[in-house]
Amino acid sequence: MYLAIVGFLMLAIIMIMLFKSKTIPLVLFIIVPVVAAFVAGFSIPEVVGFIEKGVGKVSKMSILFIFSVTFFGILSDAGMFDYLVSKLVKKAGKNLIVIAIVTAIVAIFSHLDGATVTTVLVTVPALLPLYKKLNIRPHLLLLIIGCGMGVMNLLPWGGPVAREAAVLGMDPNELWHILIPIQILGIIATISLAVVMMLREIKYHGAGQISSEHVSMDEEEKETKDEIEKLKRPKLIAFNFILTGAVLVILLMDIFPTYFVFMFGCSVALFVNYPDVKDQKARIKAHAPAALDVAAVMLAAGVLVGILGKSGMLEAMTVPLLSIIPPIIAQKLHILMGFIALPLGTLLGTDSYFYGLLPLCIKVGENYNITPLTMGVAMIIGKNLSLLVSPLVPATYLGIGLTNLDLKEHIKYSIVPLWIVGAIMLIFAILIGMVKL
Repeated sequence: MYLAIVGFLMLAIIMIMLFKSKTIPLVLFIIVPVVAAFVAGFSIPEVVGFIEKGVGKVSKMSILFIFSVTFFGILSDAGMFDYLVSKLVKKAGKNLIVIAIVTAIVAIFSHLDGATVTTVLVTVPALLPLYKKLNIRPHLLLLIIGCGMGVMNLLPWGGPVAREAAVLGMDPNELWHILIPIQILGIIATISLAVVMMLREIKYHGAGQISSEHVSMDEEEKETKDEIEKLKRPKLIAFNFILTGAVLVILLMDIFPTYFVFMFGCSVALFVNYPDVKDQKARIKAHAPAALDVAAVMLAAGVLVGILGKSGMLEAMTVPLLSIIPPIIAQKLHILMGFIALPLGTLLGTDSYFYGLLPLCIKVGENYNITPLTMGVAMIIGKNLSLLVSPLVPATYLGIGLTNLDLKEHIKYSIVPLWIVGAIMLIFAILIGMVKL
């Protein structure tokens, strides 16, 4: 019982500190679990053993994250995504339904790198002038981007999949292969949502009435744009698309470790697009903060996962939970958690959700023959879709800042449609037997 109390206190402290933004996850995931382990009475050699097993579990995923973010960052610098966006926007013209579909496609493709802030920076500035010109409310732009982002975050280098794979003890690529049918449905659902909501904008909010509003750039914005233009490699667009396709095909074939595929792809992209050594160093430095940020948190989370799982805390914490949760609810806990994952995901940060809540739900579910994978699949769908409506995600504030929307207004507009998409994806997972009833 003492071990359970220590475990609950440890998770409570981590979640409260994260929610109140008292410090970064990196600090909490290292300090709090180690202190908790010693308070629980474990010796230094035992704690070291827990840490080594936990960090060893996530080290490959951290490498994957570093090189995947850098790989897609280099391709973004070279102008691959900008080329795609400009081509699609030209194709859309003034057809509002086509614009909605194009927005969805742009959001989906631009989130290949798994970085939420990058996706917002690629999509919003490119599409917002068109939305303003055609009197389409920016609420819809953020909704479509958020949905596409949430669906594409099911890729193996996406933060949620990498975190869940660490908890489940799986390779992220293996987990992705299981999630592919849900992701395909999610892409279809994103495009369908875009069309339905655009029709609603036309009917109720006058979308399509051309505005003469002109958006000008200040000197600082012009200088920034010039710097970005210098990095672009228009003659290598075709090569970069082929390279991206090759990386994705090799990932699907599963013949090399996932992290190595991105190590190799990153090296090729860097060498071909930026052959000068100074440029190569500059690109690595430019993407190092984003690449190392999540990778460092994942390594730190290895400490938490190791201590929580190997010390027996999780098992001890399950006992009181089983006595509190009625069996009729516990037997369908995965279904319940799947349906409330989106609103829950807006309130809990990604790290506290996957490293704190998910392991507890898995342990409770195991007592009712709910497999860890079933619980994991059920809980990841809605959480992913909560990305751009969560007050805890920096990209949310970037999005509302660029579109000049109020946070409350944005959440009120987007949360119900996103919740419906999440519910559809969960029901589909149940129907195909991926999530067992």
